[in-house]
Amino acid sequence: MAAPVSATWLLEQETRALLTRLAAVEPFVLQETCVAAAALSPAALSGIEQYLIAGRRAVRRRAEEFLRWLRGDGSAVPAAEQQRRFWVLRLAFQNALTQFDLFSEVITQRSEHDNGVLLSGLDLAAADALRLPGTPIEGPPVVCSFHRGMGGSIRRARTRLPGGGDNPVALLRIPRERIGFGVASTLGHEAGHQGAALLGLVESLRARLDATPWRAGDQVRELWRTWLSEIVADVWAVAKVGIGSTLGLLGLVSLPRGFVFKPPDDDPHPVPWLRVLLSCAVGDRFYPDPQWSGLAATWQSMYPLTGLRRELAGTLAGLRADIPDLVGFVTGHRPPRLRGRTLGDALGSPDRTRPALLRRFWSWQADPDRMAAAPPMLAFAVLGQARADGLLSPERESATLRRLIGTWAVTSTLETARATTRLFAGQPVLPAPPQPASETHLEEHRGRQ
Repeated sequence: MAAPVSATWLLEQETRALLTRLAAVEPFVLQETCVAAAALSPAALSGIEQYLIAGRRAVRRRAEEFLRWLRGDGSAVPAAEQQRRFWVLRLAFQNALTQFDLFSEVITQRSEHDNGVLLSGLDLAAADALRLPGTPIEGPPVVCSFHRGMGGSIRRARTRLPGGGDNPVALLRIPRERIGFGVASTLGHEAGHQGAALLGLVESLRARLDATPWRAGDQVRELWRTWLSEIVADVWAVAKVGIGSTLGLLGLVSLPRGFVFKPPDDDPHPVPWLRVLLSCAVGDRFYPDPQWSGLAATWQSMYPLTGLRRELAGTLAGLRADIPDLVGFVTGHRPPRLRGRTLGDALGSPDRTRPALLRRFWSWQADPDRMAAAPPMLAFAVLGQARADGLLSPERESATLRRLIGTWAVTSTLETARATTRLFAGQPVLPAPPQPASETHLEEHRGRQ
């Protein structure tokens, strides 16, 4: 009769099998294929690979330590304690795989025909959305991906990932249905979340809001406080893209009335009806023009307050009246990291006004190549303004955007290759061979002399 299987033997087999599976996980540079124009930036790919390799090394080290313990002192420990320690190890292993799968899904899309190049171009646009000239803030590497649904999202850089560790890149997820009209609004908003984190905007704004007696009352102030993160991201988007951001937002939240007038609750987003009006007010603060009040009036005609419960209608009307004060409060904020500048001064740009955008649009009609040379968010703003003025059809805008985003991907890839060539003299960097011990000691001796 065979001897019963011991817990020690069983857990040793499981741990060795775990190490075998861990060794089978290869770096992305060995398994993902895509055209050069679709590839991640060197900084993004290097950051992801180093983060994941460090995580796998930590798990391997813990597994080897567990095996040594199991074969030594652990062999005399009760089976229940052996199993408990194994499960702690296995959770660390699963977390490492979860992190790998998170980035694998994103990177695999770079192999999709057309989509990979589009994503690479959007990486460049998102990086441009994070730029704040005149500030010491440098954005992290940005990686864009597609997902299902209507709204975008971002997993910000330097936030905790499942299982621990700081995210090495900003992962920006864009709905597939937004490629074309609306993509600039999503990019600007999600980049705004990352920018707000780099500047500490939400924390500093909330602290100032808590210390400010609010004319409209504490209840209204508390609602603005709850929504502040999303409001700041919308402010960022409007400053970067102009009216194209508001039109994209309008398209996103044009939903049945029950959703548009969703009562205020713990949702971090403002009530959609208010959110569009806020976006219009922000646009008018940055780039004054009658177009903003006209768009706000059109939105209110599409979703009148009539027919709502009296209490809800009163709350929304009060919040709407408070919008100018809130916009002035946010844009006039001076966060410590801007060194005395207001947020409005840092974000606003004179080349985003309606006349400036239209002049640029007409100049591009005479010389289309100049469009591809412009900063991506400026190009988005020009096309969004042209559409708002009826100068650009949706069909032509979509075709122009796809061509433009592809051009950014190619141009960025070539510029990165040129920079790499300058750094590495045109050849891959070879690891330096280890010096023999005798030579190393000789060099140290010479150095002392």
